Amino acid sequence: MSNLSRPTPLFGIAPSALVAAATPGTLAAQELDNPAVGGRARFSRPTLAAGGAMTRVAHVWFALALLTTIAPRAVEAQAPDAPGRHRVEIRSTADATPQPSVLVIPAAPAPSEAGRRPLAVMLLTWSFDLDQRDSTVEAEEDARGWLLLSPNFRGRSDTPFACGSDLAQRNILDAVAWVRGHYAVDSTRIYLLGRSGGGFMTMLMASRYPAQWAGASAWVGISDVAAWNREHEKDDYGRMMRACFGGTPAESAAIAAEYGARAPLRYLNSQLRVPLDLAAGVHDTVVSPRQTLKAFQAIAPGSLSDDEIEAMMRGQYGTPVPAVDPSFGRTIHVRRAAGPSRLTLFEGEHEWISRAAIVWLAAQRWQP
Repeated sequence: MSNLSRPTPLFGIAPSALVAAATPGTLAAQELDNPAVGGRARFSRPTLAAGGAMTRVAHVWFALALLTTIAPRAVEAQAPDAPGRHRVEIRSTADATPQPSVLVIPAAPAPSEAGRRPLAVMLLTWSFDLDQRDSTVEAEEDARGWLLLSPNFRGRSDTPFACGSDLAQRNILDAVAWVRGHYAVDSTRIYLLGRSGGGFMTMLMASRYPAQWAGASAWVGISDVAAWNREHEKDDYGRMMRACFGGTPAESAAIAAEYGARAPLRYLNSQLRVPLDLAAGVHDTVVSPRQTLKAFQAIAPGSLSDDEIEAMMRGQYGTPVPAVDPSFGRTIHVRRAAGPSRLTLFEGEHEWISRAAIVWLAAQRWQP
């Protein structure tokens, strides 16, 4: 069941075609087969078509594509079976490079009679890589007998290959497919969770590949990357975004399009069938709660108006929530529901209450 086969050109583009197309170009959305989800998906990637100025991002993609053609064969990742934390390398189906992930195997028995385990996919925050850990998540997963997967998805968000790129998305799908191919995974209980940059990727992956997930929990996440850039143009987050996208949205239409293509708000909508748990701390100064409110509005437009969002941003939360959710252990200022999804504004800052995410996810099951 290995996905480690002969290296292929980037997204199936022949090297000769890339060389022939090495003329000024622009960024455009392309459609390609997505075997990880059994269908087709639109990916925004640089294409090198005549008639425009080749962006810095396109230059990097072009260089990567050329390197891909001479990439060595990756050694197949070994599937560990001992309980504990394991680093595995899984070859990308997009550019043939080995990409690291961390898999945590629980000591507890599988919770189902069939011996299949739920799989939780925890996505890393904006500025971190695989060294990041969450002891609460690891303890909860171990006690429940769940597998815990943390893909690196191209590391810190300061290169064009990270920050929600097509390569980063594919790395997450590849890692999930690899785990499903080597372990007895309960396919009705594959979950996503993350905070901050991980919340951003959770919303992006849930909205773009809904058939993969039984539920997704995104905390203090970024739903509109261009809006977040405006808030952080002068600090390190702004610098990282410029490194990801090749500049700011104001610099060119191509760069602005790429910001839009990686924004979860482009894909979140009322038809989304994945249950979403969206949460934000009301005192967050890193990612505005507005980002979470706008995400919920996108999936439940009749449940939250623009006027209500503005009022909440002023600290006017309306009718108090009568009881504190015991999994939060905090005052909850706003709790809204739309079908299986929910919104929570809690007393807090740029943080998450990971146990609350796990408790909510544990109740979700994939529905055909």
